[in-house]
Amino acid sequence: MDYTYDDIAGMIDHSLLTPSLSEADLEAGCRLAVAYGVASAVLVPYALAHCAPILNAGGVKPSTTVGFPHGIQTTEVKLVEARRALDDGGVELDMVVNISRVLSGHWDAVSEEVTALAELVHGRDARLKVIFENCYLQDEHKVRLCEMCGRAGADWVKTSTGFAPGGAELADVVLMRTHAPPDVQVKAAGGIKTLDQVLEIRAAGATRVGVSATVAILDECKRRLGLAE
Repeated sequence: MDYTYDDIAGMIDHSLLTPSLSEADLEAGCRLAVAYGVASAVLVPYALAHCAPILNAGGVKPSTTVGFPHGIQTTEVKLVEARRALDDGGVELDMVVNISRVLSGHWDAVSEEVTALAELVHGRDARLKVIFENCYLQDEHKVRLCEMCGRAGADWVKTSTGFAPGGAELADVVLMRTHAPPDVQVKAAGGIKTLDQVLEIRAAGATRVGVSATVAILDECKRRLGLAE
């Protein structure tokens, strides 16, 4: 094996974004994230303040979303969301670009928005992931977004929200890793349910995956590495 359990667990952003999750479900999901030693748990925004202490105590990064899931809020609203998330303990924020503006070719506005969010987030020692929602875009949009996000200061470019008709595609991960600057990481999300998918995505250059199938993926990882009880 060319990986360890910590390598794979350290790629996982455990997704707790399904709107039907109860508060008990959200707390249980955070404890699961801690038990499995994942990188972060991405919570619905209102639950972040309550759940961040659980995650911090277990060494898991508290995360949430901005402009989710369509990215069509105004920049001012996204900045308010981000400030509140930072105040509530978020250290990694996943924001959705304004997809309508991307498709309309309003690149200056898209760039200004990502730059504003990146400056705010970095000023609070946090990190920013920018979600493209690739199923709505052509390759030329994805390439330009990768280049733009590098200039704007994003820490990751991300394939998808997981709430659109399409999710992570290996070809998109390869494209994004090719065109994003070396200091910008790639995150894949949407439809990732197996360890083999994670390993493929890792080999293509992604450093994070957003998943809800954390238990299945990491239990299989333990089994293959001979760590299962």
